[in-house]
Amino acid sequence: MNPRQLTGLTALTLFLFAGIALRLVVAAQFNDQSARFEWPPLDILLLRVGAVESALLAGGCLGLSGLLLQALLRNPLASPFILGLSAGAGLGAILAMYGAVAFNAGVLGFAVHALGLADGMVAGTFGSLAVLAIVYALGRRGGRIDPLTLVLAGTVVSSICGALTLLVQSMMPPSSRGESWTWFMGQIPEIPSRGPAITALVLLVVMTIAAWSRGNALDVASTSDDEAESLGVSLKRLRIWLFLGAGALASASVALCGPLAFVGFVAPHLSRLFLGSSHRALVPASVIAGSALLVWADAIRQSIDLGTGRLPIGVLTALIGGPVFLCVLRSRRLVPGAWSC
Repeated sequence: MNPRQLTGLTALTLFLFAGIALRLVVAAQFNDQSARFEWPPLDILLLRVGAVESALLAGGCLGLSGLLLQALLRNPLASPFILGLSAGAGLGAILAMYGAVAFNAGVLGFAVHALGLADGMVAGTFGSLAVLAIVYALGRRGGRIDPLTLVLAGTVVSSICGALTLLVQSMMPPSSRGESWTWFMGQIPEIPSRGPAITALVLLVVMTIAAWSRGNALDVASTSDDEAESLGVSLKRLRIWLFLGAGALASASVALCGPLAFVGFVAPHLSRLFLGSSHRALVPASVIAGSALLVWADAIRQSIDLGTGRLPIGVLTALIGGPVFLCVLRSRRLVPGAWSC
């Protein structure tokens, strides 16, 4: 790594550790809606450590998924939430939840149980990959991907998946709706489910190592197809790998924390701001940046009480990430022919 990349990676790491420290000591003072900072007793500390663990895993998965999608589509607007992968994973997971209630016996019940493993991650992965395939097909014009058409297609498909998710939730027993609604709004569980947490950890480590080892190929893939093929990069194999990896990472995050907006979009851009465009450096940076953003968002959320409880984490990430998306949308990166991921 060059000095700029080392400095940027160090800055992002310090940003992450500062967020972790803040999350461990901050607590809302409910009687006057203010925040206090103090080292908690052991039982409370363990809950906060669990929340940090959830945020680290989900944020890292989203950050890396966003980077892989931007490399796959050569589109700086791509992210799991914007292209509908998070919504597709959420729909798959909620269908698995509903199926577990409606079908609990026989061959169909066994199939539903298999899809619901790791809190619906298997079904969520199918959902996210299906949505990515649909959006990819709809985003092509004249045999080429049109960036804005791709984003519009992702927005529409995401809205459809969100509506179907709400429909399935309305069909669930009343006793199950509250938990599924909280998950749908986004949450950082203080006691993360072991299955989704372990699955997300293994997947994140494997995909980070694989993406880092193929960093040079990702750099070449950002050029034109002809130039990439002339340099010996098999774009077909690389894109299949990126397709599967991005979908699985998005699904792991959704299974753990529900659909979260814009984390996978902001993290790669923040990493490029600090480290430049080399994917060898961007891969670990995007994982760290995604984790840091989600940890900081959770810490900020914990310090704010509007009198009716804390904000859902998904609302806060949308309020922060939405303006960033609009800024990138209006930036010079959207000049035709000037795309760089």
